[in-house]
Amino acid sequence: MAGSPTARRRRLAIELKKLREESGLTCNQVGEELDWSGSKVNRLETGQGRVQPSDVDALCRFYNTSAELRALLRSLAKDSKTKGWWHAHGDAIPSWFSVYVGLEQAASGLRGYQGEFVPGLLQTPEYATELSRASAEHSREEIRRLVEVRMRRQQLLVAETPPDFWTVIHESALRHVVGNRSVMVGQLERIGELCELRNVTVQVLPYESGAYPATGPFTILGFPEQEDPDVVYREGLTDSVYLEGATDVSLYTKAFDHLRALALGPERSSALIRKILEEHSR
Repeated sequence: MAGSPTARRRRLAIELKKLREESGLTCNQVGEELDWSGSKVNRLETGQGRVQPSDVDALCRFYNTSAELRALLRSLAKDSKTKGWWHAHGDAIPSWFSVYVGLEQAASGLRGYQGEFVPGLLQTPEYATELSRASAEHSREEIRRLVEVRMRRQQLLVAETPPDFWTVIHESALRHVVGNRSVMVGQLERIGELCELRNVTVQVLPYESGAYPATGPFTILGFPEQEDPDVVYREGLTDSVYLEGATDVSLYTKAFDHLRALALGPERSSALIRKILEEHSR
């Protein structure tokens, strides 16, 4: 899998779990055969911690895999140890969000909904700074680092092979004044500029859209490899939730499709954004 070490670790975990399920054995049974604990097998299959190449060799011998698959899994185990650029920022990125950043960097598609604020990948430094200041727990230096990370993340939208980014934003997020109206003018201008990118689609869910799936903000991450299933990400105040089950992903996909059907089309959305920008400019 191309992309970040986080995504490689996830791919490795998926492949190891698939091998065990195909063998018809439980984690405990595999552990007993290899003189490991069942919890170790489970950790390897859930991507908790790093997998050593020696562990991969042992599992491949046990499952009697092909030499090609064994080489692939060893490569994934080796590459998953590499640190991504975000690790250099230390505690500026909470551990639970570091996983998301790693997956985001490897994604080929990002679809999501935001009802309160402008999505992070579209934010200006000024807007992001004001949001960070809203938390009394952040020092000035921490705010600077948080904003720096957010701006670095945005580079993926203009990368050589960027992901398709499709977001539905509620109208209230565009009218909600964060900081002051000058900040909002710059923010809406920034959204307008990014809408010119081929890989960026922004739709606005207007007030008059009526009832819609009350899911809260979420992101669906898709990946280039068919073997890597989509992941739904939901963020809380102090933690996050990653949903990978087929039923969960299907429900959120349907919710997103419902939201984008209710939202204004891209051209009408751009027109509304310009109108709100003019209102903030007065």
